[in-house]
Amino acid sequence: MTADAKSSAVAKTPPRRPDIKSLTRDELLAQFKVWEAPQYRVDQLLAWLYDRRATGWESMSNLPKPLRELLAQTYGLGALALVTQQGAGDRTKKFLWRLEDGHLIETVLIPANPALYGDPSDRHTLCVSTQVGCAYGCQFCASGLQGWKRNLRPEEIVEQVLAVERWQGSRTAAPANEESGDPRQAGSADFPSAGSRISNPPTPGGADRLIDNLVIMGMGEPLANYEALMKALRILNASWGGKIGARKITLSTSGLAPQIRRLAEEPEQFRLALSLHGANDWVRNRLMPVNRKYPLAELMAALEYYREKKGRMITLEFILIAGVNDALEQARLLAVIARKLHARVNLIPYNQVEDFSWERPTEAKQEAFLKVLLDRQVMATLRREKGGDIDAACGQLRLKTERARKVTPHVSEGGTPRRPD
Repeated sequence: MTADAKSSAVAKTPPRRPDIKSLTRDELLAQFKVWEAPQYRVDQLLAWLYDRRATGWESMSNLPKPLRELLAQTYGLGALALVTQQGAGDRTKKFLWRLEDGHLIETVLIPANPALYGDPSDRHTLCVSTQVGCAYGCQFCASGLQGWKRNLRPEEIVEQVLAVERWQGSRTAAPANEESGDPRQAGSADFPSAGSRISNPPTPGGADRLIDNLVIMGMGEPLANYEALMKALRILNASWGGKIGARKITLSTSGLAPQIRRLAEEPEQFRLALSLHGANDWVRNRLMPVNRKYPLAELMAALEYYREKKGRMITLEFILIAGVNDALEQARLLAVIARKLHARVNLIPYNQVEDFSWERPTEAKQEAFLKVLLDRQVMATLRREKGGDIDAACGQLRLKTERARKVTPHVSEGGTPRRPD
């Protein structure tokens, strides 16, 4: 094909239609006004998307056929494809999804835990990804081992919640005995087959909502995908959308100080968690390259600003790694930071990633570290990592799957991925 022919072919490629789940109610109202469609049709559409989690226009039976056809011509209605699923002994479940361009992302469903990110009544928490891969290179995390590919779009963040809830619907519709067989095996009634797009029977009013809490700490650095993330969270928080309370949503960051300050100015009362993992610059530089750009002094100033603006308690995540950050001096320094910020501390023993040689400390070391914090009146918990038997640390299942299948996902929308700013 000649260069002119290639250019002509590219020019004829139709632009990608926006996905309907990337739009807010106000944006849909504006479009329906242009179409001279009544406003109540928007609310009917939103009920299909977020209460009934529809995956096809034809199922929206109370919308007129001409309107459904117009919607189909104007918008996409994407759904994540399930590649595989693993179930852990503690009932944590990890989902590996394929995006429309072939990239893979992970979502983790975490069962009830009284010490997990806030309220004691947590029932089902979903850990959501925001990027394909990660550019920040934390030296204990599998998410960035193959680099950063691209940011997720708003609908791809939203769809992780809806896809897991569709899974719950299909599971309820076809109950299986979880105690029989291998719970890691995809393809049973409890675990729909790989590559499938899960759908479930319509249910009125979202009464069967599975997800109570969101933690935005899956693959990627959430605050590096700020605009798409905030739009997705507003959709998931909205009374017409996901109906998940802002205080039930926790955003995690590796320490992007400018974005923390920006988040402090937002009207929503989202929770904030910081992946700290080192209580001084020397240790944090070793583990987290982002600290060289935003060292602890700058990061602390941003966190203090956030707390002053929001009046919300911050969570400090601290993965304990043997011989790296588990010394009692680190605990004493961490206590100073936590008390200054009036923050709670979540200690997490390291979850093994085969590409790294780190190991978790002994239980005695973990308990001694915790005792230093508690003796200094720091609100702290030692959380046993959930899902360790199913590669639940960020990015492990995706990495293993791509290596095993020698997957090289193509990149849609014209181009080589760029590193995020």
